[in-house]
Amino acid sequence: MEKRKVGFIGCGKMAQAMVNGMLQSSFMQREDIFASTKSMESAQMIMETFQIETTLDNKQVAGFADVLIIAVKPHLYGEVIQEVSSYVKKETILVTIAAGIDLAYIESKMSKEIKVIRSMPNTPSLVGEGMTVFCANDKVNENEIAFIKDLFASFGQVEMVDESLMDYIPAISGSSPAYVYMFIEALADGGVRSGIPRDKAYKLAAQAVLGAAQMVLETGKHPGILKDEVCTPGGATIEAITTLEQNHFRGTILAAMESCNQKNKDMQK
Repeated sequence: MEKRKVGFIGCGKMAQAMVNGMLQSSFMQREDIFASTKSMESAQMIMETFQIETTLDNKQVAGFADVLIIAVKPHLYGEVIQEVSSYVKKETILVTIAAGIDLAYIESKMSKEIKVIRSMPNTPSLVGEGMTVFCANDKVNENEIAFIKDLFASFGQVEMVDESLMDYIPAISGSSPAYVYMFIEALADGGVRSGIPRDKAYKLAAQAVLGAAQMVLETGKHPGILKDEVCTPGGATIEAITTLEQNHFRGTILAAMESCNQKNKDMQK
């Protein structure tokens, strides 16, 4: 596959997770990644951590990149795109990773036709277990989509969807690691309450969640069937399940996801 250079405008936690994944998987070489940051301190930190070139000049990165990933807060997108628009090469693929930024918005802010990928990665990309969902505008060809899929696959799993679904992706895979961390923390607190040392409680809880997720992915079984297989008739697990149901466990998750969805819609206005 054709070699491409990747630029990051902004290099916060999500961008760092992506950079680390690309490097750890050897999908990208360090000399082919260039990032801009807001301050000299952050530029120095990124350079020391990942041994990639950094700058404070967004325009430099825009001119360098064949794939330009805009990794700033959603409210800064318009300002950043205006700043770099004339420096972006004709064949460059511009990638967004922020919630609520749609393809039409990017196209309207550019001074020329542009290939755009709208994506939603998540932070487990840092350990090569990311879940990235994306869509593309009609300027991106099949070879370029294949490259983008490989790029995202270098730090986890990847799915392409219709843009009409993109506003709902943060709730299920973008923001959801935060819900899972709360679940792990709660499980560990329960373990500590029972006398298990906290470091062991975190390990037990995290591995249980990891293993359960792997069972869903590898067996292909419905999660409800896997749940049933853990529940011995009249046993302790079904007693715990009953308490979760009585306390609206599923309903609370659904309500949280709807809150996330609504916030994404509000950010687009």
